[in-house]
Amino acid sequence: MKNLKIASTLIAALMLTTVVGCASTNKQESTGQYVDDTVITTAVKAAIFNEPTLKVAEINVETFKGAVQLSGFVRSQDDIATAINVARGVNGVKSVKNDMRLK
Repeated sequence: MKNLKIASTLIAALMLTTVVGCASTNKQESTGQYVDDTVITTAVKAAIFNEPTLKVAEINVETFKGAVQLSGFVRSQDDIATAINVARGVNGVKSVKNDMRLK
């Protein structure tokens, strides 16, 4: 009986450690959030690619916990506004940060 109690306590501690180890922090994503952000980044890049007035090679996209950051050098202020609007229209995007600059 004593061995069973020790084994169950050990298993409970191991499970708790596993759950806490997969949790996210302010500066670190969980595995699920990383996968979600990868999907969002890909969707934003595809949306930019499908916008005929934008060049996908000019705009870099990074995502962290649903917040999308756009950077790069574009031709006009209209391109910046269009890219921001396109990114905001993608499902799962919580916010968009603009770090794009004019050429």
